[in-house]
Formats: sequence, C-alpha cells, structure tokens
Amino acid sequence: MEKEYRCAIIGQHPMRFPWGFDEEDTQCRRMKLEMAQRIVASGMAGYALKSHYFCTAERAALSRKICPGCDSIGTITLNGSVGGINPMAVEMAARAGAKLLWFPTCDGAYEQAHTFTGDPNKKLPFWAGIVLAMKEEGISAPPISILDEDGQLTEATHKVLDIIAKYNMILTTGHISHEETFALVKVAAEEHNVKNIIITHVDFPTTYYTVEDQKKLADYGAYMEHCYTTYATKKVDYATTLEMIRAMGPEHVVVSTDLGQPTGLYPDEGMEAFATALYQDGFTAEQVRQMTVYNQRKLLGKD
Repeated sequence: MEKEYRCAIIGQHPMRFPWGFDEEDTQCRRMKLEMAQRIVASGMAGYALKSHYFCTAERAALSRKICPGCDSIGTITLNGSVGGINPMAVEMAARAGAKLLWFPTCDGAYEQAHTFTGDPNKKLPFWAGIVLAMKEEGISAPPISILDEDGQLTEATHKVLDIIAKYNMILTTGHISHEETFALVKVAAEEHNVKNIIITHVDFPTTYYTVEDQKKLADYGAYMEHCYTTYATKKVDYATTLEMIRAMGPEHVVVSTDLGQPTGLYPDEGMEAFATALYQDGFTAEQVRQMTVYNQRKLLGKD
C-alpha cells in the first residue's frame, strides 16, 4: 500500500528498553530521538508515548522541541506508581499537556488476577517482570479497582472523569474488567460529558469484547482499539481481528501497534504492516486512513 496516510497515534511504547528509563544513559537519550526521527522519515504525523509507570507529557514536549516535524503526544496510565486513581496526578498531567489517559493496566485488580495465576508454566506479559522484581524488593501497589463495594464508580474515579472532560482528554479503558468498563463508559459519557473514549485491546485475551459488547460501547461514542501485536504475537487469530473490524466498521475503529519493546519491530514498522494487511484484505485506502488517521485526529481534536 502506498504510504500516503499520516497516522496520529501509532504505538504505545516508543522507547525500546526492558524496564524504566535511565535519564543518564546515553542509549536512552539517543533512542528518544530515534523514534521521532523515524516518524518524520516515514511520513507519519506523530505518535503517543505510553508508559505503565509515569506520565510522558514532559518527554513528549521535549521530543516535539527537538524534532518539530513529529507530533509526540504525552499520556498517563493510572497504575500504582502514579497513585492509582489519583485526581491530582491526572490534573498535573493534563496541565503538562498529556492528551491520553489509560485506566489501570498492569496494576488493575482484574489484570493481576488473570496474569499472576500461580501457574509456573504460564508465559507472562512483558511488563510482568518489573512487577515481580519490585515485589522481591518489598515494593508493590495494591490491586486497583475503579468500583466500590457496591459496584459503583469510586469518588476518585468521578473526579478523574471531571478532569478528563475539563481538558478534553482521551479516556482509554486500560486492562479493567468488563463490569468496570461498562460502568465507566456509561457514566463518563452520560454524567461527565467525556467526548473521547477508546476501548483498549478489544480482541486481546484478557480484555476480549464480543462484537455485541463493542456495539453497546460504541453507542456511547467509544472507538474500538486493535493493536498489531495482538495478532502478530498469536494472542488472537488475525481472522478474528478482521471479523471484528468488519462488523463494527472503520468509523468505530482505531488501529495502533502496542510496539516499542526491546525486541520486535519498531512501532512505525508495525503500523505499516497492519495497514498493508488491512488493505490487502479488502479495505479501501480511504477506510484504512479512517482507522489510522481520521479517527485519531478526531479524538485529538485536530479535525
């Protein structure tokens, strides 16, 4: 497929390091620039920097300063390292320019229950290594839920939703349970006037949503996210991903990569591979642009 499209959000982990980021490390500083330079060279518009552990707004601003042709987008994920469902952390992230917010991922109660099952033969996800390493040092965060004992959104979650709406951020659901997701999306849209919502990893094993579920969530204006790595790493059959996208239609889908780990493709390579596959499997060039450019630009308030 010709590379005419310009993508707004292509990946979540743009710096290729095992764990954390050593600001004094020469390789770290070099690779921060490398990804932005790759984006410009590929003809794409920008990328979102996601960390499970800290707000990336300041490093996104630095990336934009050093590489003006790349629209680097800062984000925050509400795991234990930022205090979980912490309105103050969200407020400060938004003031610093963060545009995307993920609800809990690796520290979510639902995700931890499905990841750390006690099976010694289970292959753990990439992020699990740091969680286990920190536990060995006596450092851990309690599993996070956005629901109280009565199954209602916590007060802190309501405050976070107010901040998301105030700054017109993008709410991304993270690795929370279906019960949490449906409660969150409904309240966010109906009570807090949150306009921009993405349902994370709709075809991922632990966050799998049926097409029926996706349609219900789309009724609140939510977009369904599909990542290159989910099918590329055999977590789901590619045919299932295609079936879901066709059932929902490109107008309800955002394509991303979830790349940036120390092994594997760079995010821009994964995006090109995913876009090319969709084109070869019957989607028109305009439909591919809808899922890789137009929907993202709309979410970011650029159109």
